[in-house]
Amino acid sequence: MNQATRIAVLASGRGSNLQCLLDAIARGQLPAQIVGVFSDKPDAPALEKVPPHLRWARSPKDFANREAFDLALADAVSSCQPDWVVCAGYMRILGAGFVARFDGRLINIHPSLLPLHKGLHTHARAIAAGDREHGASVHFVVPALDAGAVLAQARVPVLAGDSADTLAARVLQVEHPLLLASVQLLCSGRVTEQKGQILVDGHTLFKPLTLDSAGRLDV
Repeated sequence: MNQATRIAVLASGRGSNLQCLLDAIARGQLPAQIVGVFSDKPDAPALEKVPPHLRWARSPKDFANREAFDLALADAVSSCQPDWVVCAGYMRILGAGFVARFDGRLINIHPSLLPLHKGLHTHARAIAAGDREHGASVHFVVPALDAGAVLAQARVPVLAGDSADTLAARVLQVEHPLLLASVQLLCSGRVTEQKGQILVDGHTLFKPLTLDSAGRLDV
């Protein structure tokens, strides 16, 4: 794309993945602009990383039901006309209506090697399962939990004596480069998703791309 890609970010927490994108934009590594940050937590620190006019936050408790909250969120996201919607530490499952509205333009980063360990507490579960490798995945979002087609992954070893905290710290070291490399690829216009199948340069992606030690994807 010649123009800066418009990215909306959904976040529920501290916003470290959002900061990774903001830093890359500032360094000229990512031809994009953050056009809005949206949260289900009005006190989420992620919101403080952008100016007030780019923030939207509501508590789901203030809505009659899940569908009403999702509709308000979708309307707010749509109003900033994003090219891509990035879930970066957004801890709420998005309903079918929201997903359909941004079909093919909605991605998430998840701290496991999907399809392993969908949902929460992935680091402890990887250790309990005796996994030798763990990592993070960037995938397209579908209404089912962490079930969309996986674009890219980064892997780390599970070491003897690891705790959930030490393993989480190791995954975080690759999570930010993985998200950045994936969003850079999306901004290039080379990736599309159709009916659960990812295409790169018009060719079907049969397995997730892998992040190398230099922070590049094996495209």
